[in-house]
Amino acid sequence: MSKFYFRQEDLKDYTIRYFVRWGVPFEDASMAADVLLSADARGVDSHGMIRLNSYYGSRLRKGLINPLSPITVIKETPTTLAIDGNNGLGHPLGVKTMQNCIEKASNTGLAFATVRNSNHYGIAGYYAMMALPQDMIGVSFTNSGPLVAPTYGRKAMLGTNPIAVAVPAKSQRPFVLDMATSIVPIGRVSVYQKEGKSIPAGWGVNSKGNITEDPSQVIDGGALMPLGGSDLLRGYKGYGLALLVDIFAGVLAGSAFGENVYGSSSSSAAGVGHFFAAIKIEAFRELEGFKTDMDELLTQLKESPKAEGEDRIYIHGEKEFENADRSAVEGVALSETTVNILKKTGLEDGVEFNLLPLTVA
Repeated sequence: MSKFYFRQEDLKDYTIRYFVRWGVPFEDASMAADVLLSADARGVDSHGMIRLNSYYGSRLRKGLINPLSPITVIKETPTTLAIDGNNGLGHPLGVKTMQNCIEKASNTGLAFATVRNSNHYGIAGYYAMMALPQDMIGVSFTNSGPLVAPTYGRKAMLGTNPIAVAVPAKSQRPFVLDMATSIVPIGRVSVYQKEGKSIPAGWGVNSKGNITEDPSQVIDGGALMPLGGSDLLRGYKGYGLALLVDIFAGVLAGSAFGENVYGSSSSSAAGVGHFFAAIKIEAFRELEGFKTDMDELLTQLKESPKAEGEDRIYIHGEKEFENADRSAVEGVALSETTVNILKKTGLEDGVEFNLLPLTVA
């Protein structure tokens, strides 16, 4: 399947126009575009432009997202902030809340923030990385719709609930962990289903809670397994991490949690919750020494003995940073499937996708 490479500026302009078409203010639309394009530029295409219509446009069109994304401050102290997103777009709510969190941390040393009544906010790592230019550690959690069964369970009760942490270094690239707490995303299982392939044992369970290699049994009435897989492989650790995220982003935030996220029907408000933290390194130790030690730690790992047949050990986020560097030069890659979807839905929504790619490969 072909890849189409576009100038990032052109894609951002189109994405802004698309959101504005549905009543999103220009500033908020620009924030949403930055988050989506960051995903594609970093090679995380499952959370990029492919979702522009299928999730965001679809829900805006149906009135299931408030395009104005109004913010109500529920509680605030010098180190904490609790926000009600009033069913707005997750991206501007996330960006504005994390900005506020960073500002508080610059004065107090650390800060924590929650957002209730939001929607899908794209890649969790975007918000954690917002702390890096300020030489801070950033943290971002979000819950999501139920797709994962608890260990020993058979029903999807928890989301894939990602965890993201970004930590600056000196000469090495930052450490950026951005991981789901399920063993795989549901989209990966869907790909196997469409291709008529069996999935690896341990990715999911059927409606009876038994491990299955049939992707259809996972999608229709089954569930994904938590990170780690079965109890034998200590999958309860992934289950615990998913639950932790739901406690911070759902229960603590006062938002929906567990099987309540996205309500009881496709016409319900999402009720997604987020949690953010910013930590000022200088509140704990001298910044230069911290960054030097981070370099040493990351270098130790990268220069440690390689497994047979392997020539490189990666640090979390390293591949994505390299993808982003290439995207800045070669253009942002969109799959043929994504381009076709954008063309089709753009015509339907009155925002024609007529961008010319730089190259096609």
